[in-house]
Amino acid sequence: MEYADLKTKVEAAFADRSLLSDAATKQAVLDVLALLDQGKLRVATQDEPGKWTTHAWIKQAVLLYFGVVPMEKMTVGPFEFYDKIPLKKNLDEFGVRVVPPGTVRYGSFIEKGAIVMPGYVNIGAYVGSGTMVDTWATVGSCAQVGKDCHLSGGVGIGGVLEPPGAQPVIIEDGCFIGSRAIIVEGMMIEREAVIGAGVALTASTLILDVTGSEPVELRGRIPARSVVIPGTRARKFPAGEFQIPCALIIGQRKESTDKKTSLNSALRDFGVSV
Repeated sequence: MEYADLKTKVEAAFADRSLLSDAATKQAVLDVLALLDQGKLRVATQDEPGKWTTHAWIKQAVLLYFGVVPMEKMTVGPFEFYDKIPLKKNLDEFGVRVVPPGTVRYGSFIEKGAIVMPGYVNIGAYVGSGTMVDTWATVGSCAQVGKDCHLSGGVGIGGVLEPPGAQPVIIEDGCFIGSRAIIVEGMMIEREAVIGAGVALTASTLILDVTGSEPVELRGRIPARSVVIPGTRARKFPAGEFQIPCALIIGQRKESTDKKTSLNSALRDFGVSV
């Protein structure tokens, strides 16, 4: 079946769930998930650096998948689970290292050479080669993580399933995400950016570029090669003036800094430690 046929059937079923009773329509949903699992389809694809296209119909298929597969009991050694989505299989054939008890769900794809420590990769997500998903890091539904990235311990990459047309969280190639950082709500982290420990980035987070003579306000994306740390800014409320969180761009990653550098090494250039 051509992808155009899959798209037509999925979009029709998303508009009218009764069509899922048709065997061909149900199979179309299952076929899309199989293609996601094999890396032949992606929820979002890159057109050029910093510009991506989200494929709403593929996210629709992920949502429909929950309606066409039954709950079932699954056992892994002494552990028992009860869920609709199985774990990803044949990791050895994909050339992916998953360290127990790391969890990678069916419908996600991890390129050869990536490593998942005891973290979590959800359905629809994509993780590029050479990337490390470190201990207790989470890659949410449909998130797109590029090649040669490091998601440090406890990083939370949010899932964006609904609405289907909404951009997922995107982390481009070569990024370093510091421990316990949170990146959600369709944020775009452009290539080779360094996100400091504890930075929280949402669609509404104020991002201040303080590298020039005056601060520049940004939202929704971190420009390529930026070095970002947590910050605060004053805001007036009826009860008084208080400090609220923001993110500060304090500089650009230097060409002399190796792409595999630690967060501390990257921030040392700017006299910042975490």
